[in-house]
This record gives sequence, structure tokens and C-alpha cells, in this order.
Amino acid sequence: MIAIWQGFLKAIQLIVTLNPEVLQITGLTLAISFSSTIIATLICLPLGSLINFNNFHGKRTLINLIQTFYSVPTVAVGLLVFLLFSRAGPLGFLELLFTPTIMVIGQVILISPIILGLTISALSGVDKLAYETAVAMGASRVQAATTVIGEARFAIYSTVILGFGRAISEVGLALMVGGNIRGYTRVITTAISLETSKGDIVLSIALGIILISLALIINFVLNRLQQR
Repeated sequence: MIAIWQGFLKAIQLIVTLNPEVLQITGLTLAISFSSTIIATLICLPLGSLINFNNFHGKRTLINLIQTFYSVPTVAVGLLVFLLFSRAGPLGFLELLFTPTIMVIGQVILISPIILGLTISALSGVDKLAYETAVAMGASRVQAATTVIGEARFAIYSTVILGFGRAISEVGLALMVGGNIRGYTRVITTAISLETSKGDIVLSIALGIILISLALIINFVLNRLQQR
């Protein structure tokens, strides 16, 4: 117990003194997760609007399929991305495996079903009169859709934050396609896994504190948005 307490104090010291390795790992983690969340949002927001504002055969089935992928294991996505971008894969010529870029691509695939499905739910939760009224007043379909998106903005903000939380906390995908290369593709979750297995509990605790702090910040912001 004393050793754990001493490790905790040393971990705090690493954070307070701005240890270069801790800063590098944290910075890379945030950069990859922010990038993947922004890209996924830019893809899923218009796609979710397209699905929500149009009626077509199989729409309900499509939405159910999207929702099924909410809890897809990260290692399953990692395997898919690995097979696509390995040397023997169809996209192997891009040579992106074990780079931060492939980690962003993998996280985009991982969190897109969450952002897409919850965006559709957020838009469908807005009273249909908002869309119909905008059209009746002469707005185009795009303008009417923009009006509804504005009404659902807080729910959409929450959706994006949930996607970011999913991205920053995953480990299987990052290990499989990133390779956990020190100073290049090592992020908080993979570093915790590696350092714990090596017995470097101090660095693991420091990174764990940062990860939990980020989770608390995400939860606080999410609660504030839900109150709005």
C-alpha cells in the first residue's frame, strides 16, 4: 500500500513538473482524438441530415444497422483497418500502417456510427413543424434542414462529445494499427497498457490520472449541454 501511495505521489510530480514524455503522449492523444472527431462530425452531420429528412425504403433497417455498430469492439475495427492497409491489403500501397494518420482513420470508422446514429435521433426529436414551417415560408430544403439542426444543436454537441470520449478511451484499435511506437504513435491508453506490463507504475498512474481527468471534463461538459 505504501508503494502504491509513493507511486501516486511521484505520478503527480510527473504531471506538475510537465514531464516531456507525459506531455508528448497526452498531446498526441488529444491531437488524434480531436482530428478523428472533427472528421467524423463533418461526414456524419450532413449524412445524418440526409437520412433523417428523406423517406426511402429500408430507412428503419438502415438506422437499426447503424445503431448496432454503437458497441462494435475496437479490436474488430482495428482488424478491419489492419487488413485494408497492410502490405497485402487493397490500400497497402499508401503505407499508412503504424502512423498517426491510420489511427485517425481507424477512430473515424469507430466513432462514426455513434455520431451518425445519435445525430439522426437528435434531428428526429425536433418537432416536424419546425421543418414544415420553414418550407412553407419559402425556405429551401437545405435551409429548412439547417433550421432543424439549429434547434437540435445541444443534442448534437452532446453527440460529438460522446464520440470524442469513445475515441480517446479506446486501446485495441490504437495498438493494432498504431503499433505503440514511442514518440510517434504511443497514446495514453496504449502507454498505460505497456508501462503497467513493464512494471513502470509511476508513469501508468500519471497517464491514468490525466485520462480520468479528461473523462471528468467530458462528463461535466456533457451534463451542462444536457441541462441546456
